[in-house]
Amino acid sequence: MTVAKIWRKIPEHYNLIGKKCNDCSELYFPPREVCPKCGSMEMQDFQFAGRGKITTFTIIRTHQKDEETNEASFRNTPYALAIIQLDGGPMLTAEIVDCDFSEISIGKEVVVVFRKILEKGEKGVIQYGYKFRLADD
Repeated sequence: MTVAKIWRKIPEHYNLIGKKCNDCSELYFPPREVCPKCGSMEMQDFQFAGRGKITTFTIIRTHQKDEETNEASFRNTPYALAIIQLDGGPMLTAEIVDCDFSEISIGKEVVVVFRKILEKGEKGVIQYGYKFRLADD
């Protein structure tokens, strides 16, 4: 992701800000400029609470290869990836962190946390964004 794109996406990546349709009240994340449900262009920013439930998940155990260098990607494996139904809103895909994989299950409640996503070289851009952790019982 380019530096300019990272800066443009700060509201959604750092604050979990999506859009709400003024006409039909449908919620969207990531943000949309036009409501797919009713076609309205009257959209306003919407701050999601950062809570949700796991609808499905998987554990990724193999490295992804960088297309240019054919080397393992920046991401350490294994890691848990889940589709999360936000409270009162849409679904999104995110990594589940700060827990043992055996604790993750469908229906578990999660809360948003902000973590480093990637770093471009030793002196490059560091990108932060949302991930989720299991909610305290």
